[in-house]
Amino acid sequence: MKFLNIQTKSVSFASLILAGSYLFSAVLGLLRDRLLAGRLGTAKLDVYYSAFTIPDFVALLLIFGAISAAIVPIFSTYLVESKEEAFEYLVNLLNIFLSFLIVVCIIFIIFAPFLVSLIAPGFSLEKKEATTALMRIMFLSPIILGVSTIITGILQVFHRFLVTALAPIMYNLGIIIGILFFVPFFGLNGLALGVVFGGFLHLLIQIPAFFHSGFTYKLNFNFRHFGVIKTLKLMVPRSLGLGAGQFNIIVITAIASTLMAGSISIFNLANNLSAMMVNAIAASLSSAIFVPMSRAFAVKDIKDFEYKFQIAFLQIIFLTIPISILLFFLRAQIIRVLLGTGKFGWQDTRLTAACLGIFAIGLFGQGLIFLLSKTFYAAHNTKIPAWISFGTVVFNIASSLLFIWILNFSNSFSDFLHWILKLQDIENIRVVGLALAFTITAICEALILLFFVHRKLKVFKISKVASSLYKIIISGSVMILVILLIRDGLVIYNVVNLQTTFGVFVQLFLASVFGLIAYIGVSFLVKSSEIKIIRESFFKKFVKI
Repeated sequence: MKFLNIQTKSVSFASLILAGSYLFSAVLGLLRDRLLAGRLGTAKLDVYYSAFTIPDFVALLLIFGAISAAIVPIFSTYLVESKEEAFEYLVNLLNIFLSFLIVVCIIFIIFAPFLVSLIAPGFSLEKKEATTALMRIMFLSPIILGVSTIITGILQVFHRFLVTALAPIMYNLGIIIGILFFVPFFGLNGLALGVVFGGFLHLLIQIPAFFHSGFTYKLNFNFRHFGVIKTLKLMVPRSLGLGAGQFNIIVITAIASTLMAGSISIFNLANNLSAMMVNAIAASLSSAIFVPMSRAFAVKDIKDFEYKFQIAFLQIIFLTIPISILLFFLRAQIIRVLLGTGKFGWQDTRLTAACLGIFAIGLFGQGLIFLLSKTFYAAHNTKIPAWISFGTVVFNIASSLLFIWILNFSNSFSDFLHWILKLQDIENIRVVGLALAFTITAICEALILLFFVHRKLKVFKISKVASSLYKIIISGSVMILVILLIRDGLVIYNVVNLQTTFGVFVQLFLASVFGLIAYIGVSFLVKSSEIKIIRESFFKKFVKI
């Protein structure tokens, strides 16, 4: 109990705790995806990923928007005045949200066959039936994760980042248990049961710390509570914005279902890998900085608000650039080592690697979206991110359809992608168009958000970050050179045998290690301030309540 109630007061160290948890969770996520790809193959995985879309949509629309945009800032405001009032607000909110979630999920369970026809129009009748069965089971997940995610936000207000960092690890463990033990007995339905079990573990590990923080459950349903009403007003724009983003995934799934079998899985497996990196860096840092930024805004300390934003902005850029370089230049090696097993074929490997390379280009954009959006939420502004999200979703859908159409026949653009992604002997590469549209959209969304952060909140000044960005570019350029020298040199001088998984792993390991050493080394030489901040963060200490 004491271990799970450890509190950390350093923002930088809190972000490191979350980053460590995301990285460990990412390792489990990689194991999960390897098991899925190797044991099921991309064709069956299409069913699994399609079944996820609507339950995810419900969770994002009703819960995650409320957490980031409303619950944490409002709970923090009440907490400044009175802990009793803060928990009175929370218990009303939990009861109302949980009841509403249950009703919504029951309705969606009933209409699951209709939903599947919408999100996977290209599926055969057999695949639609299998998807419907999985989706109905997965609708238990938003209910459990909804409550658990609210608890996560509240625990982070009390600086209990350690226990909240363990929750996503437990979630992935539950899914892995489902793959290993439930699937042999229940078939594909075992995957859905694993998702629900993971959600249960996500909730279970946080409950002791939640009650230890002072929460006492009461059967209160005050719909007129001022905090509840304010939560609804703040969360609606944010939820619509998140819903628009998830709607984007739903449309991509529908489009991919009309392409060759396995396209949904190829897109999702590549996206999962890049998303893991974004979560480990940007999501952890944004989550850690969100509460102090909310407090700085609440007490009208604009200088502190601006300082925290600037530090987080530069750290995200500093950390995502080397990851992007690794993913792009070593994409084939990464996919071969992590997913190249069992029923995951050679064409699947190459197309997934191509999509991963494209996602890598927009990694910094995906990372900054987390921070820029939460900057607005900390300032109690949810409308601007929502409108931008809506606009970019429309742009992404249009771009996806355009690229799918262009890649359907031979032309200079198609030939260029075949060449740059090394897909010359694969005729059908239309799934790559989905990844390309997604990446371009992420970069555009980040730039537009940054423009409005500068214009509306006045917290971004290019003159203050220009020097750091220049140093990051120098370090990144040297890293690229070192990776190419190591990667190609090992092949030219026959040091590794790329016909074996071990040989590919050695190539990946050496190129990654020396590339990262080069990036860090040059960052020290040019006296990058981000290196100093990250180094000092390791010496921050935990403080118990």
